[in-house]
Amino acid sequence: MNRLPFIALLLATSLMPRLGLAAETSEAEAKLRQAVNEVLAVADRASSRSALVSSVRPTLLRHTSFETMTRRAVGVGWRQFSDAQQKKATDLFTTLVIRTYIGKFTPGEHPVINYKTATAPAAGRVDVATTLVYKGSHYAVTYRMEQLSGWRIADVVIEGVSLIANYRSQLDATFKQGGAEAVIRSLEQSVSRPS
Repeated sequence: MNRLPFIALLLATSLMPRLGLAAETSEAEAKLRQAVNEVLAVADRASSRSALVSSVRPTLLRHTSFETMTRRAVGVGWRQFSDAQQKKATDLFTTLVIRTYIGKFTPGEHPVINYKTATAPAAGRVDVATTLVYKGSHYAVTYRMEQLSGWRIADVVIEGVSLIANYRSQLDATFKQGGAEAVIRSLEQSVSRPS
């Protein structure tokens, strides 16, 4: 009996999941590169930091799942928010994140981004590790991409600190003290502070 066809079939089926993950990592990384290039193009046209923050928002909304980020940052309490409270919290959290992180960049000054090997820790999720050099400082930045109606950024880990986990420690405690309205008030206060 010839076992060669059986062995070939066994090898082929064992490689299929890996080939699928390789395609996922390539697609996710390509989507991230596209997002970064679009943000840099917007940054080149911005005349000031405040103009950059407002002009980059539509681009980031296309490539980032701020609803996912907000839900995870709030934690288990998110299920107790009404639809209107979820929308309000997401809008405020989006503004806060964009203003906080984009406001650190100077329009026209590009960081140097080196992409490392992307990994797929689970189906529908790809981590794209990068090193970013900006104004002489080096940062390890991992973009967590998820398949959410296309590949979108679902978290950013800077120097080992997850953006979501960083905010969760604050928002979860706020929720436990005063519920959804306390979280919204806290986000409103953060957004109203000058950047």
